Amino acid sequence: MAPAEILSGKVVSGQVRDRLKQQVVEMTEKFPGFRPGLAILQVGNRDDSNLYINMKLKAAAEIGISANHIKLPNTATESDVLKCIASLNADPAVHGFIVQLPLDSDKPINTEKITNAVAPEKDVDGLSSINAGKLSRGDLGDCFIPCTPKGCMELIRQTGVQVAGKRAVVIGRSKIVGAPMHDLLLWNNATVTTCHSKTSTLAEEVGKADILVVAAGRAEMVKGEWIKPGAIVIDCGINHVPDSTKASGKRVVGDVAYTSAKEKASFITPVPGGVGPMTVAMLMQSTVESAQRFLEKFQPGKWTIQYNHLTLKMPVPSDIEISQSCMPKPIDQVAKEVGLFPDEVELYGQTKAKVQLSVLNRLKNQPDGKYVVVTGITPTPLGEGKSTTTVGLVQALGAHLHQNVFACVRQPSQGPTFGIKGGAAGGGYCQVVPMEEFNLHLTGDIHAITAANNLVAAAIDARIFHELTQSDQALYNRLVPSVNGVRKFSDIQIRRLQKLGINKTDPMALTKEEVNSFVRLDIDPGTITWQRVLDTNDRFLRKITIGQSPTEKGFTRTAQFDITVSSEIMAVLALADGLDDMKKRFGRMVVASSKKGQPVTADDLGVTGALAVLMKDAVKPNLMQTLEGTPVFVHAGPFANIAHGNSSVLADKIALKLVGKDGFVVTEAGFGADIGMEKFFNIKCRYSGLRPHVVVLVATVRALKMHGGGPAVTAGVPLPREYTEENLQLVAKGCSNLNKQIQNARMFGVPVVVAVNAFKTDTKAELALVVQHAKEAGAFDAVECTHWAEGGKGALALARAVQRASQAPSNFRFLYNVELPVVDKIRLIAQQVYGARDIELLPEAQEKVALYTKQGFGNLPICMAKTHLSLSHDPEQKGAPTNFVLPIRDIRASVGAGFLYPLVGTMSTMPGLPTRPCFYDIDLDPVSGGVNGLF
Repeated sequence: MAPAEILSGKVVSGQVRDRLKQQVVEMTEKFPGFRPGLAILQVGNRDDSNLYINMKLKAAAEIGISANHIKLPNTATESDVLKCIASLNADPAVHGFIVQLPLDSDKPINTEKITNAVAPEKDVDGLSSINAGKLSRGDLGDCFIPCTPKGCMELIRQTGVQVAGKRAVVIGRSKIVGAPMHDLLLWNNATVTTCHSKTSTLAEEVGKADILVVAAGRAEMVKGEWIKPGAIVIDCGINHVPDSTKASGKRVVGDVAYTSAKEKASFITPVPGGVGPMTVAMLMQSTVESAQRFLEKFQPGKWTIQYNHLTLKMPVPSDIEISQSCMPKPIDQVAKEVGLFPDEVELYGQTKAKVQLSVLNRLKNQPDGKYVVVTGITPTPLGEGKSTTTVGLVQALGAHLHQNVFACVRQPSQGPTFGIKGGAAGGGYCQVVPMEEFNLHLTGDIHAITAANNLVAAAIDARIFHELTQSDQALYNRLVPSVNGVRKFSDIQIRRLQKLGINKTDPMALTKEEVNSFVRLDIDPGTITWQRVLDTNDRFLRKITIGQSPTEKGFTRTAQFDITVSSEIMAVLALADGLDDMKKRFGRMVVASSKKGQPVTADDLGVTGALAVLMKDAVKPNLMQTLEGTPVFVHAGPFANIAHGNSSVLADKIALKLVGKDGFVVTEAGFGADIGMEKFFNIKCRYSGLRPHVVVLVATVRALKMHGGGPAVTAGVPLPREYTEENLQLVAKGCSNLNKQIQNARMFGVPVVVAVNAFKTDTKAELALVVQHAKEAGAFDAVECTHWAEGGKGALALARAVQRASQAPSNFRFLYNVELPVVDKIRLIAQQVYGARDIELLPEAQEKVALYTKQGFGNLPICMAKTHLSLSHDPEQKGAPTNFVLPIRDIRASVGAGFLYPLVGTMSTMPGLPTRPCFYDIDLDPVSGGVNGLF
């Protein structure tokens, strides 16, 4: 018989590495920026462990695997090791993770506890009980196999001999080699016998083996004469025996007497150079396999989502009853379903979470989904259900049509929540849940804005006070104090010096004139535009006097409180595209002018960095869900009549990446299309660079009857009978407003789908009439919707219409070029969107146009602050008024946010409470302790 063919682990492992290298290249080409990641955790500093780890790191580098060696000292405790493992388990960049054994620690450590702490899906060593259990059960495709047995099987495959039906003998029963080798051969359909050092008939059993795997740890224990002729022999042993011919005085041998065995076997592995190189290669292969599983599981745009089934009731219960009857999914489950990694999510309890902005960088090469904006006709004071329609549409697209879809909505202010409007979570069977969490504090973003805004306000008045009461040198000594004999400018002070044209960094080098310029902002109190804010409707704070305490030395001035959501900081949050951008916008915010007419900014006040610190968590979008389990981002909440009225750019951008190219992101613009939608297009889309695919325009029979000449609609007062009885004439006449708002949307080059939000008092004839008018006015489609009572099922027709419209040609364009003069931009909006004949600038507005143009702010977009109850400035003018002159009484600048906002008519930035506020109906449930009442 010819001597055995040598199974060279060096050759085979080289082939494996070449194959893996190509697979990694293909991965990185398909997913740019991605690399398989391997972490090796070592405790202590054993020489042999260092040698093995260096071999693994070298192999990883050769293949293209990103390998990370974490080394803990030999003083590390079991707790230290477990904490490190938990961190690596949660790291999405780590796909394979091994703990180098033995653990070289001075402290007692339970090795089994440590190996079982490694996440099974990352346990590329296959040592955890879960992976071992799966292997013993035969789940080979759903587990990791220890690297040495896996390498042995690869060597056996190289022989070309079929394992199935062969008799295999494994000598050794260790958890690392023997036991898993037995299972691996068994589930490859061999008949397997496990032997060990205590087996009395060892030679006899070896003689029966077609395949012999030896891992006993005893030098040359298996003799050549025991081996069955033609057997395959895999020797896993590494033993040192004395050898005087070697410089070291010893040589390495296996568990098999190699010289005699190769005369009997058909194939045999040498020692060294046999199984050893395969172990490292198989570790690399398992790491690549783990990375492939990870990509399959977390492939952007590939969602596996569990939807909630609604149990509909008639009559429809109150919103809070419906919300509290729903059992939301754990929010970490929602995050996982939409492809977010654990380290990208910060949990705020069980039902809400913040999402890290790093997800944008991870998904930067992924295509965006379809972008849909929901707006409406000019509403009644009751609102026409845009939020409800937004939620209904995403529930229909997601839970019923199984499309990837995200809703992006604003966080409501507590002012209206406790005032006249109530909450903004949607309504009926179309809500963001839990609605009490949504409507109240959420994750504290509005509170952070309140704190940041009022810090600026405090800094303004404090700076004026200190400049009035101190000399230049006293101010300088306090602004640039000596600390341990050293004076140093802060970074923000360096920026102020550069703004002043002073290119010095040594505080001692400034001249008296330079010190004067540096320390004196010289704010003109009459030009202060920055107000304090509060997230409560409080009409008695609309005009106040501050500084009346004797400690303020007679410095008093008239000021006011605005509601928090009208703060420029809220607008900055909504328009920023990252933390750095937000910080830069904060620095640019103009709070007043100096007595020389120069703009004074937050950066001049030195407060920019502090604002960024206060807002560092608020900049992260909040993740919630709808009643039917579709994901929702709730982020930012600028008022639409005072500010630009849209949720954050960041939430939209993240959502568009998560849904993938075939998915949908549905966002809502505040109030009617003339306000929120116009600002969405001309401000939000201008800054974000995003381009919408579809406009959904919400209309109701109730609002159209009002526009057709129906009686006034008042919150808290029963509707007149004109609204509860069929009146086709009123509906037809009121469609003038619908027609105009359709034209407004089409003016921007985007297809319009009209959603007719049906109420129980509407008749079929009235609803059909609205649909007909909408189509005749140029809508891509118009459909009746019953989602309030039926959830996503009631918005299926709308969802299908939106799908079709998203495939239609879209030629998005802005209404105006920002380089136009301020007055021309205002006139274009007034004439093209509102239907005005012209505009009239009152003296104060004329002065502001001149001032802002001189200060370099004339090329900012325009954010009109006007009533939402009419296309005109007069809330009593319904329908589609024309031939009116729009009065502009003042213009203010939100330079950090990036727009000028003309004040049209009389607009209050602090709402008041009605006679009977919503808070009359809100309380704690005496039994459950939860929120009870109406939102």
